[in-house]
Amino acid sequence: MTQQNELYNTQVDVETNYVEEQSDPNENRFVFSYTITIRNEGQVPAKLLARHWIITDADGNVQEVEGEGVVGEQPHLKPGDGFRYTSGAILETPVGSMYGTYKMIADDGNEFIANIHPFTLSMPNTIH
Repeated sequence: MTQQNELYNTQVDVETNYVEEQSDPNENRFVFSYTITIRNEGQVPAKLLARHWIITDADGNVQEVEGEGVVGEQPHLKPGDGFRYTSGAILETPVGSMYGTYKMIADDGNEFIANIHPFTLSMPNTIH
């Protein structure tokens, strides 16, 4: 695995949303959606091979999710291209967090990791 540099630079942005209609606080079911935008800001085209998520609720319960691609796809991004998708997570608490990585492979054969920095999942009005 090589480290990210100017050749292999992937930007990951996240937007989150509480999904009230699918949640049931009385049953400790809190549903969140997150929309990810991945942008290839490097100089070499690259394909997203796999994802690895660490999801933690407010009680410290951890879920680990690994798999190929995202939402059934393995997007191939040329320099300057982006890919946007929405997925979800279910927690037992009204607040939690997620972070992770995408395993990428550049067209030149080098594999690298795109980091997904920690972000918060929270029901409205729970964090001030």
